[in-house]
Amino acid sequence: MQVQPYVFFNGRCEEALTYYGKHLGAEVTFMMRFKDAPPDPQNPPRAGLEDKIMHANVKLGASQWMASDGHCDPDAPPMSGFSLSLTVEDPASAQQYFNALADGGQVLMPWGATFWSKGFGMTVDRFGLTWMVTLPPQV
Repeated sequence: MQVQPYVFFNGRCEEALTYYGKHLGAEVTFMMRFKDAPPDPQNPPRAGLEDKIMHANVKLGASQWMASDGHCDPDAPPMSGFSLSLTVEDPASAQQYFNALADGGQVLMPWGATFWSKGFGMTVDRFGLTWMVTLPPQV
């Protein structure tokens, strides 16, 4: 059994995945746009979504997760109720990743030492996704 996050970016999926690829080394292993899906007369995609990402598989380190543009609803609430936790063994890389995720976003807890780790920080990135970046306790 496996649990994988499935993140909906409400129209900014391609931008987010490009950013994560450049700054975190994330790799898109599969991607399908709405226009590539077989037609479904019972559930046609909304006009304007043709080039948006219907589904993507993303590899980040040893983890696999999924992403989509979703329905691109301008009235959709912001992402909430979860965060992705990125554990990095190398202190310099961990801080670099935190800084990249915080760039253009909102820092919830600045990068620094805690009682459980020599490096930890929380941020909401520019795409609205909350991240916790941490060094494992033994580092």
